[in-house]
Amino acid sequence: MTMVITGATGQLGRLVVEALLEHNVPAAQIVATGRDLARIGDLADRGVQLRRVDYSDPESLRQAFAGADKVLLISGSEVGRRLEQHRNAIAAAKAAGVRLIAYTSIANAGSTDMQLAAEHEATEAALEESGLPHTLLRNSWYLENYTDRLGGYLEHGAVLGSAGDGRVSAATRADYAQAAAAVLLRDDQAGRVYEFGGDVPFSLSELAEEVSAATDRPVKYQDLPAEQYTEVLVGAGLPEGYAAILADSDLGIARGELLVTSGDLSTLIGRPATTMREAVQAAALSPAA
Repeated sequence: MTMVITGATGQLGRLVVEALLEHNVPAAQIVATGRDLARIGDLADRGVQLRRVDYSDPESLRQAFAGADKVLLISGSEVGRRLEQHRNAIAAAKAAGVRLIAYTSIANAGSTDMQLAAEHEATEAALEESGLPHTLLRNSWYLENYTDRLGGYLEHGAVLGSAGDGRVSAATRADYAQAAAAVLLRDDQAGRVYEFGGDVPFSLSELAEEVSAATDRPVKYQDLPAEQYTEVLVGAGLPEGYAAILADSDLGIARGELLVTSGDLSTLIGRPATTMREAVQAAALSPAA
């Protein structure tokens, strides 16, 4: 049984490889892929196969997927180019005779108006059209989207956003990775659609309250019009197009489009998902905080 993990040079993919190893999958049966293999050279030292993959290079995908039984297709990071890149990966998986391809999509795909969802929804349609046995892993937000910004919250005394009172079912990358590994380890996953998210949804006001409690410093949530929040993100160094997508995603949170109530994540990983409170407390204790 050979499992190919795309995007293993990124944070989520690396965590999936680690989860498979924790579940005693023989390292030689795991293929970790990415563009810069030097970032995961230590995995090769542990017996994991490394293969270079660029989603924009169909030949690299065909070579990486050769002999694969299962593929985890982690969505690409280049917004606006992802559909073409994902189609390249789907074609390579089909040519390789892959028995299952699992794709990391977005929560509530098919019923959300978020701009960020468009390429995910189109990829899901491409998978269906391909005829490949596939599983959809529809992930809500990462808790790290917030905890990685703890320093900024403390510097400005504010969590900024455009989510209003909307609640988001964010979970840690590690929890999503454990769930993805669980899917790859099972034999009955073709056709399944998982809605993954944390068990305890929260608003950004509640996030600010937890940051204050964990750091003993005053932090408030400041809700901004999406246009103004976009300007703030651009001022922080984000490209304007991506900043606009993130602000639009906050509007999606306000509409409840990143709220997940399925319980799929905790069921698959066999324990409650890490809560926002736990993640904020851990981040507050880290040296970088």
